[in-house]
Amino acid sequence: MSQDSKATARVGVRTRSLSEPRLQYIRQLGATDIFVDHADTDEEPDEFNDRDGTDTISVGPNQIPSVPELTATRDQIESAGLSFTGIQSLPYSMYGDIMFDRDGANEALDQITTLIRNLGEADIPILGYQWNPRSVVPMRTSPVEARGGAEATAFDYDELDDPDGLAPGLDRAYTEDEFWENYQYFLETVLPVAEEADVDMALHPVDPPVIESIGGIPRLFRNVENFEKAMELVPSDNHGLKLCLGCFSQMGEDVTDVVRRFGKRDQIIFIHFRDVVGTMPQFHETFVDTGNFDTVDVVRTLQDINFDGAVIPDHVPMMEGDDDWRHRARGFTVGYLRGVIGTVRSEATQTTPTPATE
Repeated sequence: MSQDSKATARVGVRTRSLSEPRLQYIRQLGATDIFVDHADTDEEPDEFNDRDGTDTISVGPNQIPSVPELTATRDQIESAGLSFTGIQSLPYSMYGDIMFDRDGANEALDQITTLIRNLGEADIPILGYQWNPRSVVPMRTSPVEARGGAEATAFDYDELDDPDGLAPGLDRAYTEDEFWENYQYFLETVLPVAEEADVDMALHPVDPPVIESIGGIPRLFRNVENFEKAMELVPSDNHGLKLCLGCFSQMGEDVTDVVRRFGKRDQIIFIHFRDVVGTMPQFHETFVDTGNFDTVDVVRTLQDINFDGAVIPDHVPMMEGDDDWRHRARGFTVGYLRGVIGTVRSEATQTTPTPATE
């Protein structure tokens, strides 16, 4: 860490609902940044859906929010004392045809680039995305109990039904080379637009990771090496990682090493801050203060690399009295992260030498 660095991470929240009570609650927690979940609810597992209210924006095929709509949403969020920092993720329904090079791929690219331009005009700086077909394999299998009987999502490869068979709707298996070629075409099309619009594209890992192919579909972003390839394929200052710590923890990676590796290259756009117990092929989610990695060590590493972006709770256990958005578990996570970040920032301030005076 440089001696004059004052960079520090901020704590944000992902939410679909933008109702006044939801935004008020988030502000009361002390979070600062909002990442809006798309409203294409068929693309997200029910346990991660936010069903509380319809006051949100829709992002999907033929559902591209206009600049006035995005600006109005930004003003609504800012009026609650928060920042509209980005769209959490593109739905698979928008990029699936590109991934498989199907009819409709060019139309999908037109809609995605329109979304990027609109975000730029509305001063919304981040668009998260992934390259992972939904509904091919469940993100999670049977839930387990976490601390105090909280319900935590889990994954066990042995619980999958016929993981070697073709996914529904496919007539053949696809190769990894095909998927890389289609992905490169996607990047070559969207990244110049992102650069012009000053919007950062943030790539999320496949979840669960470390399976080369399921249902005849390659899972490209399953390891560190493939993320490095993605960043080098079409180099751009507007392309980086939606660094999901839980996914890299599931891979069995040293999470602090991953943070340092990509952070030194300034390739971390924002962070999903969560952890699991276990690694592929069997793991379960847990509270942020327990799991495979040490939260304090990770936050210290973020301070060391001068990361000044947003960290957001991702999947959280279901606590007693929680709603569908898991507001209690999310509130615990926000508070815990704010406490750790504040403590680490204080440590950095105390250990920074005071310049000598003449």
